[in-house]
Amino acid sequence: MPSLNDLVDRVERLLVRHEELTRTNSLLQEQVQALTVERDSLRSRLAAARARVDALLDRLPLESTDSQKSDT
Repeated sequence: MPSLNDLVDRVERLLVRHEELTRTNSLLQEQVQALTVERDSLRSRLAAARARVDALLDRLPLESTDSQKSDT
């Protein structure tokens, strides 16, 4: 049977480990938040770029069906 001192030591080590894990978890949560903001920004930029490309494509002249037939 473990002595009282052994139990106290073990509880103290567990508390230190808990504090370490709490700090690590907090840092990881901050990283997730930062990456989420970055991802949302990139998604927004991608959507804007797609819209610009679509607008440019809409401005391109359409080829007539006659010119397509003569090419074949």
